Amino acid sequence: MSEEKPICSAKGCRADAVWVLAWNNPKLHTPERRKTWLACDEHREHLSQFLGVRGFLKDVVPLAEWEEPGTAD
Repeated sequence: MSEEKPICSAKGCRADAVWVLAWNNPKLHTPERRKTWLACDEHREHLSQFLGVRGFLKDVVPLAEWEEPGTAD
């Protein structure tokens, strides 16, 4: 497992990620599938809008609270 801190998915951003944006493309993914982007505070809204306009955004969760689907006990 990597010791590196997760960084924001926004192009060119190297800030620590604090948000998980869970999404899927209904044309490509089954309804329960979740892909993720990470976001810093500065880029959370921009990335959420980008996914939301396309109908892809499913959830925005603080990174500290994110659990990969299927990993909870």
